[in-house]
Amino acid sequence: MKQNITLNEIQIEEIRKLVRDTRQSLGFIGETPVANDIFTILDHLDIKLLEYPIESEDDKPAFSAAIMYLEEGDNELSFIVLNTADYFDKQIFSLAHELYHYYTKTGAHLSRFDDTENTLIEVNANRFAAEFLLPEVALEGILLEEFKTSSLVKITIKTLLRFIARLQCTWWLPYHSLVKRLREIGAITEQQYKDLYSINERDLSGEYGKIGLAFNIETFTKLNTKTKNIGTSANNIEIIIRNFEDNLIDEDKFTDTLSLFNKSPGDFGYEITISDEDIDELNAFFDREDYDED
Repeated sequence: MKQNITLNEIQIEEIRKLVRDTRQSLGFIGETPVANDIFTILDHLDIKLLEYPIESEDDKPAFSAAIMYLEEGDNELSFIVLNTADYFDKQIFSLAHELYHYYTKTGAHLSRFDDTENTLIEVNANRFAAEFLLPEVALEGILLEEFKTSSLVKITIKTLLRFIARLQCTWWLPYHSLVKRLREIGAITEQQYKDLYSINERDLSGEYGKIGLAFNIETFTKLNTKTKNIGTSANNIEIIIRNFEDNLIDEDKFTDTLSLFNKSPGDFGYEITISDEDIDELNAFFDREDYDED
């Protein structure tokens, strides 16, 4: 079994700097959660998002997300395929993970969200995602403001669970990522980390689940839902519609393309009708079928 890779201080600082520069360039200054705005970020960067649920045999997603590139003339188009068969908080984390590959130009990439980190690139990408969604300086500031100390060694598990639940509803990281963040900054001990990590955070009738629902039922439920969306961004849908309006694609292509994302021309005020010629062809076809049966 491969050992998990641990980043040194220089590598961690390089990631922090990349995150600071990235967040600043995107307008996220200081302690500003990215959360659901990550979808807006993809639009801003002109990254095409394709959402589709792909289950695997063991009820775990076959993959989390993938980034790929397509050359079109002198332009390079960027795509992220997001597996929506996973929980929504993991989808957020996976998109942030893929942003690392986008900014560092590490090429087309397929990621699986699990606890195994056995390549340096994946360790960097996961650390970038965690830092991008919840910067270390922000987390340390929250600790000092709430507990008047950077150490949570003497804090009970129940208090920690309430704290993590509130963090999750604000910053939208997966529970395990938040526990790992606290360990990374030395706020909790290795034993606290193990105790917290062993909790089934998806059991909404369990202790942590009840706490999260009590704090923010709408957000907590959303984060713990496998959305199974099929779609793409509003900007991409608009491109499809305009291509039809500009006669770049015909009615059949317009209808077929929208159907890939569980949408129809009627959703946007277009009623596609079958021409008299097509109706005649259909009638002739069925007439032949009736004749053949006789």
